[in-house]
Amino acid sequence: MSLQKKVEMNDNVKKRFYYSVDQAIEKPFNWKQMWRLFSYMKPYSKTLLPLAIITMLLATAVRLIVPIIIGKYVFDYAIAEQDMNLLTQLAILITVLYIVSYVSNAFRIRWMNMLGQNVIYDLRKHLFTHVQSLSHRFFDQRSAGSILVRIMNDINSLQELFTNGVINLLMDFMLLVGIVVILFALSPELATAILIILPIMFFISTSLRRKIRRAWQDVRIKQSMLNSHLNESIQGVRVTQSFTQEKENMAFFDRINTENFESWRNATKQNAIFRPFVEMSNAIGTAILIWFGAYLIQSNLQGGTSTLTIGVFVSFAFYLGMFWEPISRLGQLYNMLLVGMASSERIFEFLDEKPNVDEKDHALEIDNVRGEIEFEEVEFSYDNKRTALNKISLKMEAGQTVALVGHTGSGKTTIANLISRFYDATGGTVKIDGYNIRDVSLQSLRSQISVVLQDTFIFSGTIYDNIRFGRPSATDEEVKAAAEAVGANVFIEKLKSGYETEVEERGNVLSVGERQLISFARALLADPRIIILDEATASIDTETEVQIQNALKKLLNGRTAIIIAHRLSTIREADNIIVLDHGNIMEQGNHDKLMEHKGIYHHLVKAQFTMQDVG
Repeated sequence: MSLQKKVEMNDNVKKRFYYSVDQAIEKPFNWKQMWRLFSYMKPYSKTLLPLAIITMLLATAVRLIVPIIIGKYVFDYAIAEQDMNLLTQLAILITVLYIVSYVSNAFRIRWMNMLGQNVIYDLRKHLFTHVQSLSHRFFDQRSAGSILVRIMNDINSLQELFTNGVINLLMDFMLLVGIVVILFALSPELATAILIILPIMFFISTSLRRKIRRAWQDVRIKQSMLNSHLNESIQGVRVTQSFTQEKENMAFFDRINTENFESWRNATKQNAIFRPFVEMSNAIGTAILIWFGAYLIQSNLQGGTSTLTIGVFVSFAFYLGMFWEPISRLGQLYNMLLVGMASSERIFEFLDEKPNVDEKDHALEIDNVRGEIEFEEVEFSYDNKRTALNKISLKMEAGQTVALVGHTGSGKTTIANLISRFYDATGGTVKIDGYNIRDVSLQSLRSQISVVLQDTFIFSGTIYDNIRFGRPSATDEEVKAAAEAVGANVFIEKLKSGYETEVEERGNVLSVGERQLISFARALLADPRIIILDEATASIDTETEVQIQNALKKLLNGRTAIIIAHRLSTIREADNIIVLDHGNIMEQGNHDKLMEHKGIYHHLVKAQFTMQDVG
């Protein structure tokens, strides 16, 4: 197969996935959502925000006063009457006012930067905290890269809006209103002539809004795709190299990187249209000022009805220069709001996501759990189409070791997920010690359960940190005791720094078996009443497995243990073995009883030992 066809196949598969989880959110621009975004400023409404507003008002007032002083008083009085004393006083006054403006702007920028950074910190913390509270189904439907983009890139894009945009919006609006009022107060005829182009400008700028908003929304989607692919490629680099798919991977990356580049270019192109339009409007306004202003001055000098003086004309020139500046900034600010809108849509999409596994108000807090587990007519489906569990009923006595066996897709892991309440049963009831787990708080439920998976996750940090993750308050001695209990101390003590050894991301400096031993120590340190081992010994060699089995005999005493294993030799001594097939319980009992029954379990054991003998 040619490289191009392989890339096209990868494109189709990956794009279907990325677009399914990160499609454009088609909502009209609305201020209600922006107010929701601005509500994150509320905690600072009595501190940083009023200070910034006061300094903004002071600086704006100075900017509106100075042109009148220069035009009306300097030109029409001091210069016209050759009053040097008045001219000196006015020069000192203007200097003082500019100093006040400078100091006010300096403090405004400082306080708004502090406000913006605090808001970004709060928003990112809120989003991350909310994402952590979401159910497993949420993460099943989205890539890690897509989630990362929301928490990092989308929130970062709001930084300029909060540090400058909000206060600049208020400042520019007040400046514009003040200028328009002053212009009409000075000369209604000249003000009307200059501002007649505003309706045309407003109509054209309005027509650009939808295009600009869609362009920035497309940028967010392309960034999400790029980050998702990067995250997938880095984590799967060993698989890529083992199947020699580097060229295909690079070609696909080049494709989405190009799309990301084009989306940015299109968005910046849409933004670039507005500023030249404002500058052209400024040029037209200046031409009208010069032509019509000169006419009015001449009319005044010749005794006509006009009252426009040279000083007022100078003031008009100052105000006209000031007028188009906030107009241009407001256009840029609107673009900033569009970027913020696109990002806030994606952020609020996550924040509005409700956990599929919700917790009741005043949920029960359970302590001193015995570990009795009961399923009553439990049904479950991951996609509301294919049934994973079909009205199963079973009971696990406190302190029992129960093994779940069956072919892939028989429902073993589903049972473990329902016990930990990573998902809620779609029918029936799951109970622990007689309590319906839907009535129990998630924290108190999961604090009684430790889960060890086949694919062990090791965090960056020391081995101490990774084992202590099971119980952060544990002492070093308790960490070492847990490691010794599962035999992890044997390899840990051979490391250069022992328990202080820094492990890389995902624990790549450790072997698969070593990572699994650490996960055992982590689970046991948590001292749970219920332990779930989901294929936990599948990646451990036979010698290590024997060592762990001996440790578990002592450590699982008095605890309820659910063991999911394809390697049937690990579950011979289980108190109860439950055989599942397509979500149904086919048979159950201890090893000897099931072997005597010569049913499904008997055939599974015989088949496995036959394969081992052949091997």
